[in-house]
Amino acid sequence: MPNNPEMTVGQLSSRSGVAVSALHFYEAKGLIRSRRTAGNQRRFPRDTLRRIAFIRVSQRVGIPLKTIQEALSALPDERTPTRDDWARLSTMWQYELDDRIKQLERLRHGLTDCIACGCLSLDRCALANPDDVAAARGPGSRLMLPPRRDCAPCEAG
Repeated sequence: MPNNPEMTVGQLSSRSGVAVSALHFYEAKGLIRSRRTAGNQRRFPRDTLRRIAFIRVSQRVGIPLKTIQEALSALPDERTPTRDDWARLSTMWQYELDDRIKQLERLRHGLTDCIACGCLSLDRCALANPDDVAAARGPGSRLMLPPRRDCAPCEAG
């Protein structure tokens, strides 16, 4: 295999630690590519290992597959990401992750307050919905979401 520039799906699975079914899924989503032999078997270029590592690390930090796919497809000739690509993308994704962390912290704090209340009634709970201010923000769960900047009732609350 070291002299062969291509790998079978089984070899790729073994080397990457990713199940064959996940590799097929990644391929269907356009995250990785293979060519077909005359016998209709998949052959993956060896640099697919680096793409898979990129995908796995990105997923591990919470980046959705759709975002990863968009990043990979934006690379010239859909090449394998380089160190510079990772630095650029990870910097860009840090803002998204920071926002997600802030939202999770608000959820955690709100959950603690709500459980401490003990009433578990959103229509009467002074902590979760004081003076029914949530009604002015419209239908749906809005208690833990940040106020929308384009919504006058949200800016007031």
